[in-house]
Amino acid sequence: MLSLSAGGPETLVMSEVPEPVAGPGELLVAVKACAINYPDVLIIEDKYQIKPERPFAPGTEIGGVVEAVGEGVTGYAIGDRVISVTGHGGLVEKIAIAATSAYKLPKERSFEEGAAFMLTYATSIHALVDRGRLKEGETLLVLGAAGGVGLAAVELGRAFGARVIAAVSSEEKAAAARKAGAHDAIIYGRGPFDKDQSKALAEQFKAVIGKDGADVIYDAVGGDYCEPALRSIAWEGRYLVIGFPAGIPRLPLNLTLLKSCDVCGVFWGAFAKRNPAAHDAHMTRLFRLWAAGEIAPVVSAVLPFEQGGEAIARMARREAIGKLVVKVAD
Repeated sequence: MLSLSAGGPETLVMSEVPEPVAGPGELLVAVKACAINYPDVLIIEDKYQIKPERPFAPGTEIGGVVEAVGEGVTGYAIGDRVISVTGHGGLVEKIAIAATSAYKLPKERSFEEGAAFMLTYATSIHALVDRGRLKEGETLLVLGAAGGVGLAAVELGRAFGARVIAAVSSEEKAAAARKAGAHDAIIYGRGPFDKDQSKALAEQFKAVIGKDGADVIYDAVGGDYCEPALRSIAWEGRYLVIGFPAGIPRLPLNLTLLKSCDVCGVFWGAFAKRNPAAHDAHMTRLFRLWAAGEIAPVVSAVLPFEQGGEAIARMARREAIGKLVVKVAD
């Protein structure tokens, strides 16, 4: 499924392309499932920080089977079941990926689960552990808590012993966040907000979180939700900047002074490239938590390959709870 020109999901087309080969250091993977994430919405519109040369396929992460092993690759064999974050290019039947980006999929997990696992949990564990320094007993507020990264943050926060407050836009999403382990939920309205509405939302956050405030705020929404959430942060709290589906906010820096808090950017992809050993350690921990049943990706819908554009459209409309996955092949 290719993007030939900048635009929405309706611009994507099914097309035949030359079959890739496994170059040095690469694996050729027959894609079985591809998970859709919010960057897929942006990248086809040329609104993402990475702008691939067209034509390209969207699709952020995959699960599949190794068909060929490139020169110099060790530890993998034809037939291995693997997952990988591709950044883009996953909505295809076959893809060549760097072997260093692949992880073996446990035999008891489906390709759909595997495709939905890595990006959200790897982002969230890096955010909470490395950037947020979340400690047992602290309070974690998660904005956009029913999305892929949001539910991952809820589950990990609970696993790490935090009190988790989920902020979402509907009762259905609140139920999903509670099921994932949130101790309480806040249902907010849809922005944009005027000054009075912004203050009211701040008071709503404070009423549920409590007078001491949230030690860590995980913001996967941005927009007009940022300032009200920041007003509910604890003294020396950590505000984690994850993404901006509601728009890039303008942050009043006087609030950071008054709360002596940190605003921390979270760019997992760059972290994984700059510190692969730390990323591998996080992945080992995540696989352990998955095996123990403390985390598990929520896949709310599996769509057929020809409906890959519809999966991206649902993500753009912010309809997804957890992850949307496209089944490419059996």
